[in-house]
Amino acid sequence: MSDSSLISRRNALKGLLSGAAGAATVPVIAAPNHTEPAPPVHASRFVFHDPDFTQSVKFPWEKLLSAEELATATALADLILPKDEVSPAASEVGVPDFINEWISADYPEHQEDREIIRGGLGWLSTESFKRFAKRFEELNNTQQSQIADDICDPAKTKPEYQIGATFFKRFRQLCVGGYYSHSQTWKSLGYIGNISVGGPYPGVPAEVIEKLGLQDVV
Repeated sequence: MSDSSLISRRNALKGLLSGAAGAATVPVIAAPNHTEPAPPVHASRFVFHDPDFTQSVKFPWEKLLSAEELATATALADLILPKDEVSPAASEVGVPDFINEWISADYPEHQEDREIIRGGLGWLSTESFKRFAKRFEELNNTQQSQIADDICDPAKTKPEYQIGATFFKRFRQLCVGGYYSHSQTWKSLGYIGNISVGGPYPGVPAEVIEKLGLQDVV
């Protein structure tokens, strides 16, 4: 390689470096900021309440269900998800408190659930007095089931029970959502969680392979 080519290459490198250094001294004109400022950072959030601090909400919010409403909600939740030999009753894992927390949340999207649940609990108490002259939570299981049977299937619900059916559908959804978020209920789903297995990996259980129809693949 000739000396002239070396000098040419050195000069080229010097030019690149000097250009980069010069560019670093040029003031940068910031682009106009058309976005909203970032919300303030909060160090922690409550896991159970889970407030959204980016919205203008009052927190902690007041729990809206009265003692009577909470008692009715507890009775209905336990009717839907009773205690058995595997799983606890809904009230034993805090489902009524979960529903109370949910409908009390100070978010616009919870407003409809609040009206449905509170209105439905009132409807349930009124219907209970009409039929049995008692509050719903004071009825025995058979009497409670008679009312629930009339509103648990929207396709079969009579017109005069449509309010109760709308309430029952949403209440049941919230019950199930709150219930199966608790670790004590996972056993009834067959979920064992992240546990260690001693010894060699046993592989996929045969009944699972058979259920999926993969006997000939494995």
